[in-house]
Amino acid sequence: MVTPSPLGPVGGHVPDVQRIAVLRANALGDLIFVLPALEALRSAYPEAEIVLLGAPWHAAFWRDRPGPVDRVLVVPPAPGIRSADPGEPESSMDDFLAAARAEHFDLALQLHGGGGNSNPIVNGLGARVTAGLRAEDAPPLDRWTRYVYYQHEVLRYLEVVALVGAPATTIVPTVLVTDADRAEAARVLGEPTKPRVVLHPGATDSRRRWPAERFAEVARALVGDGYEVLVTGTPAEGEVVDRVVAAAGVPLRPQVGTLGLGGLAACYADCALLVSNDTGPLHLAAAVGTPTVGIYWVGNLINSGHPLRGRHRPIASWTVRCPVCGVDCTPGIYPHRPGDGDCPHRDSFVADIPVIEVVEAARELLG
Repeated sequence: MVTPSPLGPVGGHVPDVQRIAVLRANALGDLIFVLPALEALRSAYPEAEIVLLGAPWHAAFWRDRPGPVDRVLVVPPAPGIRSADPGEPESSMDDFLAAARAEHFDLALQLHGGGGNSNPIVNGLGARVTAGLRAEDAPPLDRWTRYVYYQHEVLRYLEVVALVGAPATTIVPTVLVTDADRAEAARVLGEPTKPRVVLHPGATDSRRRWPAERFAEVARALVGDGYEVLVTGTPAEGEVVDRVVAAAGVPLRPQVGTLGLGGLAACYADCALLVSNDTGPLHLAAAVGTPTVGIYWVGNLINSGHPLRGRHRPIASWTVRCPVCGVDCTPGIYPHRPGDGDCPHRDSFVADIPVIEVVEAARELLG
């Protein structure tokens, strides 16, 4: 039986559920977006064990951390699922699925995308009931909802868990910071002598990166306002962090690879504001309660912009044509519209956002 709800149809509750598998093995922001769906599962099935099928970093992050994940099973690297970590030993998907079937999952949920690569894995778990997303070319599950590209990620996965009788309890992702996280951040950063703000100028996709020199201008303004400014980045983002620090011309504190993910969460939780491109750390900061100014391409704003405005200011670029060749990069998902939705260039699609908009938003949130 399907009943209506404000967030779409709610399917029937599955009886006698003891163990739930959830496939979500991608990046940090992707994990943050699925947290409200996991909270809905926890509320609907309070006695069940929720097992995340994820990557090695998921296992480290959820170890001893309160939240909706009880345990992590590391799924092997596979096309469309996840890439292998450096030095990770080879493992077989067939062996993984055989071991997973021995877990006797009652529910298996695909919260990983359109399902072309992920639905066969979920179907291979041997669960009593499967549910998830399905693009046109993906195999079906027992219960599924259509994958449509432009939909907010949080709502997308709430629709999936609603199919198994788990209506939404929140639309706001939350990550709890532990004492160990705080101890790590304090050990690396020391105690603040003035209020801290943090900039994160990196992003995996270069099209989502605001120019480093613009971040430097924001840093100068905030240092002038009396804040200590940290600049965070992964080791792969060290070059862009260095460019921000060099261009700012004022004392900044670069933090490149100095903190683990838990320590980074604690760092953000103790800061008055984060200014960042649309990337995992932006969503982590919001999840630990830090006000944010996010720099978005408009398509990404639709899919991942924070839904609340009391403490969050997403600022959008409306650029839709490649800055290099002028190709309209939106029609790829609209096949009946003219134009070519793809091009080989990876220049920034957010470089037109002026510094003053970001500085004004930051100052407004800082009060």
